[in-house]
Parts: sequence; structure tokens; C-alpha cells
Amino acid sequence: MTATDPALTALAQGWCALSLLHGRIEAHIERALQARHDLSVREYSLLDVLSRQHDDEGGHLQMKQVADAVVLSQSATTRLVTRLEDRGLLERYLCPTDRRGIYTNVTDAGLKLLDEARPTNDAALREALDEAAKNPELAPLVRVVESLKAPAAA
Repeated sequence: MTATDPALTALAQGWCALSLLHGRIEAHIERALQARHDLSVREYSLLDVLSRQHDDEGGHLQMKQVADAVVLSQSATTRLVTRLEDRGLLERYLCPTDRRGIYTNVTDAGLKLLDEARPTNDAALREALDEAAKNPELAPLVRVVESLKAPAAA
């Protein structure tokens, strides 16, 4: 039998608690978005990220940046973009200065759906955090999440 480093055990337990909190929140939001708006969490996140783009210099994201923002591989992001494009929620076009680059914009229908889904997302997040706060293992993590401030706009 090997001795276990208490610091590593605590670290692993912390990671398990964080993973549990994330999973519970994501599942709760997923159910709410699917039921009310026929959107997955990833689809909502993609619409949200792309809606924050702007037309100024450097305002569009490359597909790798989009993939990083929604925490998916580039191929999974491309499939997700294609699904939303097929639903008329996104559109792709070539970069006017670099014909190799492809931009993705949210359509008016996508912006409308995002606006309708945002209160559902926010309420489901609040509900999931409130429920998790009742669990002594998760309560400290909930307090940390609640204490975080949005990053300042660049």
C-alpha cells in the first residue's frame, strides 16, 4: 500500500467538487434551454460568443478562437456552426481581406432567439447555484463563483 500525499488528495477532492458543480449547472441549464428554446448549452454559448463580435478592426473571431471560447475542438465547433447555420441562426462569409478566412455572424433570427433564451439561461444558472449552495461540499465553490466579477472590456 502506498502513502497518499494529503495535499494531492485535497487537490483531487477539490477538482471533483468543481467538476460536480460544473456538471450539475450545465445539466440544469441544458434542460431549461432545450425545453423552452430547443437550444443546447453549446449552441447558446456559440450564439452568445458570436453576438459579441463587432465589425471594427480585429472584431471578428477566427474559428480557433470561437472553438476556445465554447470549449470545443475546431471540428466540433464547425459541426455546431453548420447545425445553427442550417437552422438560419448563423451565416458564414469570406473575410474581405483574406479569402482564406471565414467569418460567422449571428443572423437576426439568431439574435432574437438568443434574446429570448438569455432569461432562461440566467434563471437556470441562478437555480442551479442556489441548489448547489445547499451542499456543504459545493457551497464554498458557489460563493467563489458568485464573487467573481466580469472582466473589464478591453
